[in-house]
Amino acid sequence: MKWVSFVGKSDRLGVKSLKIPRIAPFAALVLLLGLPMLGILAAGHPTDRYLEFPPQTLYVQPASFSWMYFVFYGLVFLIMALPILIIGGYPFLRPPVSYVYKRAFPWWGWAGLALNAISWFVAWTRIPAFAVIQPHTFFPLWLSFILVVNALCQRRDGACMMTRRPVYFALLFPASAIFWWVFEYLNRFVQNWHYLGIEYGALEYAGLASFSFSTVLPAVLGTRDWLLGTRWIQEGFIFQPPPLPQTKGLAVALLIFSGFGLFGIGIWPNVLFPLLWVSPLLIILCLQILTSGAPILSSLRGGDLRPVVSAVLAALLCGWFWEMWNYYSLAKWVYRIPYVHRFEIFEMPVLGYAGYLPFGLECAAVGDLLDRTVKKPLGLKPVKEAEQNLHVSFGA
Repeated sequence: MKWVSFVGKSDRLGVKSLKIPRIAPFAALVLLLGLPMLGILAAGHPTDRYLEFPPQTLYVQPASFSWMYFVFYGLVFLIMALPILIIGGYPFLRPPVSYVYKRAFPWWGWAGLALNAISWFVAWTRIPAFAVIQPHTFFPLWLSFILVVNALCQRRDGACMMTRRPVYFALLFPASAIFWWVFEYLNRFVQNWHYLGIEYGALEYAGLASFSFSTVLPAVLGTRDWLLGTRWIQEGFIFQPPPLPQTKGLAVALLIFSGFGLFGIGIWPNVLFPLLWVSPLLIILCLQILTSGAPILSSLRGGDLRPVVSAVLAALLCGWFWEMWNYYSLAKWVYRIPYVHRFEIFEMPVLGYAGYLPFGLECAAVGDLLDRTVKKPLGLKPVKEAEQNLHVSFGA
């Protein structure tokens, strides 16, 4: 019997503690919020429709389906996904993994499963007795998901985000609400999705929506933690990297490109709609590179794809559950995506799932920034030191 032991998640990631200047996140937020509106003003479009709250008017007409665009975006999606399948494929050829669990599945994990079953039943049925709560099942569904995925980590690793870093875990919820409101704002300029069943006043809608949006980061980052402990991620995504060029010049070019894309996203929404997901990632990473370095990209220089792959797959896995639970829910969202709106999986066109790939990295970047922000004023140890005694063992 051969045993391979992996230490805590920060060791698995190989991410060094970087001091990110405070100006970087604020600069990113200013660019994300300001550039699309500047583009609208420059084009002479009326601004009131982009600021309507709650958003209900549909003013962007999506372009009709195009095989040319579908094939092009399909190839882009394939290029992004193939490295994950090719580089990470060989662990599946090995003998099955025998996990050594540190403890039993915690009671609050079982409570999460029970809450999920009840919430799912209420969300997908139209029993009159549940009519009052049927439009509000999103939060309990995702709270239960968060509990279960943390319970899976707790059982395997002996610790999870909830128990190991409770302050950080709690702050993820309000940070997540702010984080997703930025995407709601950007969507105003392309209107790729809109909500049904949101007949609320502005204040009520803001509160209910924020409650739901607060689950995004805890769900994605909790799923990333769980994926990081799997043998597939641990053994399948480390390679000998080729020499990489200096990145600051490229970062400036990409920052200009993404900024121009955001400036024009409301002027040419049918052409630039993918930048809704790509531009925020580029802006965050470029500003990090130009100030002090981007943790995710620094791991790539060392030949470690694990932080990238785990974040990407976490968002994609959460995306599957988002779209599935949304499909039969009473209050739901629907899509209007130009050129590629065909072959839906639930409400989402199949190529729309490509947006979850950069979204996962955006979640990871924001989670990392919050972690570094929280640790300093509280005087907490770096995550790497705090997790030295955590390990996962696989029998091979």
